[in-house]
This record gives sequence, structure tokens and C-alpha cells, in this order.
Amino acid sequence: MGEELGGRVAVVTGGASGIGEACAVRLAAKGASVVVADLNADAATAVAERIGGQAVEVDLAADFDAGALAGQADVLVNCAGLQHVAPVHEFPPEKFRLILAVMLEAPFRLAQAALPHMYARGFGRIINISSVHGLRASPFKSAYVAAKHGLEGLSKVIALEGGPHGVTSNTICPAYVRTPLVEKQIADQARIHGISEDRVVGEIMLTEPAIKRLIEPDEVAELAAYLCSAPAALANGSSYLLDGGWSAR
Repeated sequence: MGEELGGRVAVVTGGASGIGEACAVRLAAKGASVVVADLNADAATAVAERIGGQAVEVDLAADFDAGALAGQADVLVNCAGLQHVAPVHEFPPEKFRLILAVMLEAPFRLAQAALPHMYARGFGRIINISSVHGLRASPFKSAYVAAKHGLEGLSKVIALEGGPHGVTSNTICPAYVRTPLVEKQIADQARIHGISEDRVVGEIMLTEPAIKRLIEPDEVAELAAYLCSAPAALANGSSYLLDGGWSAR
């Protein structure tokens, strides 16, 4: 099992923390050579050293070299993300553009760079870390919800084009995961609503799921690992929910 991805290169964006870090660790355990790509060079280096991978500092909102980062990827995990919480009529347009650049345009550019190599090898796995917000909306998150809905559509198009070449593309849609991004949201929501952080988790974040706890990054990474496995060869163009029952409503 540890060599299932032996000889494969996996590129994980946002790989220095949260879900990305967990995916990098898990894919390395499956034998992949992992490229940990992140805005935070020091944190990326720490993760890469721990798993025998390579760290790449990259700003996905800038004019980065997609070919240099993902041109040799056999597995691409698009995980980098950020959040901004504000009502639409107050949402800063530059924040909207930034979130779409990092969470929708960058995955497009990285997939575009990776696909020729994947097609030539007859194998590829593109895993887009979406969100329950790729399928459902919440107030005050217009850019994030729009980006994740867009990512869902992009992933399906790649799935249809890539399938005949041995390349699959899927999304993973978690509810709230215990990550630095979510910790910051808890603080933001507490400020906006004027309530304690504990009340934010219980009364805002966990109102919809039937299972009342945050998801752990390792749980998301395990699903990502499955989507790279041989039994998942026909998993393509799908959205895999890890939402505790949120979307069952």
C-alpha cells in the first residue's frame, strides 16, 4: 500500500498547513514524491522536510509559472484557499478578485499545465478541495461560494476531457475542518455577530451538520488518498461530500 504512488509526483497547493498539509503527508505515505507548494515558504519547507518532499514558495494570485510547478505532476491537489466574510454590498472587489484568482483561476492554470504530462503517461489524478459551499451557499461569503461553485464546474469539465486519457478529476466537499482558515473564520464571525467563539462553532458552524464536530484534516486526506487509488479508477467528475449530513437537508 505504501508504494501505490511510487514513481509518481504529487503537487499539493496550500500544502504547508491544514488540509493541504494532511494531503501531502498522506500521499507521501502512499509513495508519492510530494511538492509542497505554499505562500509560506518556511512552513512549506518544514512539511517537505518531514515527508522527504520538495517545498516551493508560490503566490497563486500572482503571475506564477504554472508549468514549472505542475508540468510534471501525476497527482494535483488544489487546496490553497482563503476566506473573507462580508455582506455583498460591502464586499471589497479586490478581495473578490483575489479569492477567485487563488481558488478558481489557479486550479485552472495548474490543471492546464499538468494535463499534457498526465495524458502522455495515461494516468492522472486531479483532486480539487472544494467545500460544502461548492454545493450550498451561506451568507457573507460571496467570493468563496462563487469560487467553490466555479471549481465544481471546472472539475467536471476536466473529468469529461481527461477520462478517455486515464485522468480523473473530482472534488472533495468538506463542511468546517479544523484548520487555520476556519480558526480565523470563527474569530471573524464572533466579531460580526458579537458573540463568543464557542457560540460561533455551536450556533453558526455546526447548525447544519447532523454530526456536531469539526472535521479533522486527516479525514479529508484519507478521501484524497482513496481517489488516487486503483479502486477509485472510475471515480470521475464527482463531488465527495464530507459534511456530517449538512447537504442532506
